[in-house]
Amino acid sequence: MELIKVGEKTYYIKNPVNIGVYKINDEEVYLIDSGSDKDSGKKILKILNENNLKVKGIINTHSHADHIGGNKVIQDRTNCKIYAHGSEKEFIKYPILEPTFLYGSFPFKDLENKFLEAKESIVSDEELPLDFTYFPLKGHSFDMIGLKTSDDVCFIGDALVSRETIDKYNLFFLYDVDEYLKTLNFLENLEAKVYIASHCEKATSIKELIEINRKKIEEILEVITNLCQEKITFEDLLEKIFEHYDLVMNINQYVLISSTVKAYLSYLINNDKVKYEFIERKMYYSKV
Repeated sequence: MELIKVGEKTYYIKNPVNIGVYKINDEEVYLIDSGSDKDSGKKILKILNENNLKVKGIINTHSHADHIGGNKVIQDRTNCKIYAHGSEKEFIKYPILEPTFLYGSFPFKDLENKFLEAKESIVSDEELPLDFTYFPLKGHSFDMIGLKTSDDVCFIGDALVSRETIDKYNLFFLYDVDEYLKTLNFLENLEAKVYIASHCEKATSIKELIEINRKKIEEILEVITNLCQEKITFEDLLEKIFEHYDLVMNINQYVLISSTVKAYLSYLINNDKVKYEFIERKMYYSKV
């Protein structure tokens, strides 16, 4: 891990989740996200210390565990403020909400793992720092935000998924398909010198990647619609989707993909492409 300069004041730390670093002055920085766990947080602090930099605050693009996992250790060691937007604040303050939301009820112990539930941290009630321009990037999460620095670098969280991830997994987590498609439309008109998505290489253009993401969404909508040609229960539909994309079933994948498939079903139902009905105490989906 190292500081990579991408602007006059802006750096990032290349990581499984890229960490933004913005210099307020010669000594202080804001972080954009904090990595997946306390080890990530410790490594970030080590790099900053080697460069004689201190953390003034952390701005979380959203509340997923891999973006807030370093919050607690960094906050404990620096007493920095943590900022987020909208409902993301509550998920950061109470991380049990994430596995609860994904599972749909109180999570059993196997769901309380670091991939789904970070350590809690204290989120500031103050407005987001004025050093940046912010914009909503809904769809992947409830109230995810992106931000642009004064030197024209955009951090866009999980608003785009890399080609490599799409090729490998096909399905990626979404909360709201309609809002995600609107986010893709917004990103097409977002101008910047450099774009940094959390799980992608830095880029000077994101138009091709936007289209790759959009086409995959359209493909998955078609796959689900076709699987609903005849009446099908959710569990059978989920099984066929895992089979279609050759995905491995484990507890994390189960809750993430099942939640995502429900998001697609909501989109299809709301757009009169799929309907639901109850037959002999079971819920079935079918194409309209």
